[in-house]
Amino acid sequence: MVVPFSAPLPVVTIGDIVCTQTEVMTPSGTAPVGEVAWTFTDMSRTIPAWAIVLCVLFIFFCFLGLLFLLAKEERTEGWVQVGVQGPRLLHFTQIPVNSPVVVADLNARVNTARAVSFQAGQQSS
Repeated sequence: MVVPFSAPLPVVTIGDIVCTQTEVMTPSGTAPVGEVAWTFTDMSRTIPAWAIVLCVLFIFFCFLGLLFLLAKEERTEGWVQVGVQGPRLLHFTQIPVNSPVVVADLNARVNTARAVSFQAGQQSS
């Protein structure tokens, strides 16, 4: 008879970091979920497309009417850095982002991991 391997199910995955109810697993190692601290750093920027167009237009001093066609369009670039630190564990991952929605999703994932860590820390105390 084969006994199936029962690994804990992930609660949330953030890049290459996996958080379960009991532990945090990273390429750098694992740590109990109740003993880790999470960091979230937004290193993205959203540039309105009209600002880029405005720069190009002022170079040529013409076609100012085209500026109004692009006023609602925005472009996001950069990355989000997520870090987890615990006993004998320090791991950071950088995740590229291309919209404010992706940044908000990653922030919500980190907040979920923080809530799991807090709850596990309260239960162990």
